[in-house]
Amino acid sequence: MDIQIAALNARAKECNTLLQPLENEIRRVIVGQRPIIDRLIMALIANGHVLLEGVPGIAKTLMIRTLSQCIDGKFTRIQFTPDLLPADITGTKIYNQREGSFSTVRGPVFSQFVLADEINRAPPKVQSALLEAMQEHQVTIQGETHILERPFFVLATENPIESEGTYPLPEAQVDRFMFKVIMDYPSKDEEIIILDRFTEGVSCIPSVVITSAQILAIQQFLPSIYADPTVKNYVVSLVDATRNPSSYGLSFQDYILCGASPRATIYLILGAKAHALLQGRGYVIPEDVRAIAYDVLRHRIMVSYEAEADAVSSEDIISKILKTVPVP
Repeated sequence: MDIQIAALNARAKECNTLLQPLENEIRRVIVGQRPIIDRLIMALIANGHVLLEGVPGIAKTLMIRTLSQCIDGKFTRIQFTPDLLPADITGTKIYNQREGSFSTVRGPVFSQFVLADEINRAPPKVQSALLEAMQEHQVTIQGETHILERPFFVLATENPIESEGTYPLPEAQVDRFMFKVIMDYPSKDEEIIILDRFTEGVSCIPSVVITSAQILAIQQFLPSIYADPTVKNYVVSLVDATRNPSSYGLSFQDYILCGASPRATIYLILGAKAHALLQGRGYVIPEDVRAIAYDVLRHRIMVSYEAEADAVSSEDIISKILKTVPVP
């Protein structure tokens, strides 16, 4: 076992060496927001997707575009609006009268890096157009299935303030996102740097620092990172505590309308492995799980009206679970 761990550590350090220039290049363009950048990279190498919540104007679009430019990937931005149709995302078939046949017109989802901007502006029918692409990495257009190019990464954004003219994301859609990340304002010092860049003509053009093939190789290696049975049991206990809190001595049963799904368990392990890899380790420790627990669970715990009345959020529930469930 020690020999296997040593080999995994060596391979993890190699992958980390490849990913470090990617993080540095993104940070050269994006001022601050290091935790957000780390979560994007972790989700990318874990073959997941990210739901990013933040007010307008804090570089959400710039961040995903920069990520795609650093990998030389195809980038598409989809502006979600109330009048959008599913075919506007996936594509459709058009009849060619001259040739007497149908031809497929591919939609913007046929890209490697997709920004679903203000995803909650479109009705659930339109939001669900991304379900198949995000889960199966394929798109079906009028019975014909098309495989998407990999790596395939979706970053969806939503505005936490405006609620007028928005539609709540269906639970099936929300559950497809590996992480839900909260993006905050930059600090005063960071905002001064932003001012210098955007008001004095200072431009930062990202360079390609890693290839798509290298990202795919890291994605293939990630599941090999070792997670001890005790760590797996810890992850299962965390998720089970969202469904049966009374079994763990927690008294907020009435606050939880619906606990986390099995997909949360999977993403907790994959996210922990991605976090370990960014530390250059080939094995998972409980701190890796705790580091990404909020990002994996905050959008998978449905709170009840009682919780809203008592000002108890899903993050409050996660905090209590992390404090209560024994750490191996």
